[in-house]
Amino acid sequence: MGRASTTPATRAAGVLPLLAGVLSAMTLTGAAVYTVSEARCDTGEYVQRGGTVALVGSCVDGADLRDKGLTHTPDPATAEANYRP
Repeated sequence: MGRASTTPATRAAGVLPLLAGVLSAMTLTGAAVYTVSEARCDTGEYVQRGGTVALVGSCVDGADLRDKGLTHTPDPATAEANYRP
């Protein structure tokens, strides 16, 4: 049986895409870590107040959401059933 011969050019052609993939993964990971470290926000937590659940202590402010029309008034009959701690 014959043995397949590989040349240095063939090996380099196989290694180049691997190195490009690893380099791009490292770059994207570094960008994500930098973005999160510069966000300077608390993680926040959900707190139940009466029959509603509120997000307390995060970068999102309720006034910002109301200004953009992204809020809704929950139905009191189903608000308690939808709460998940």
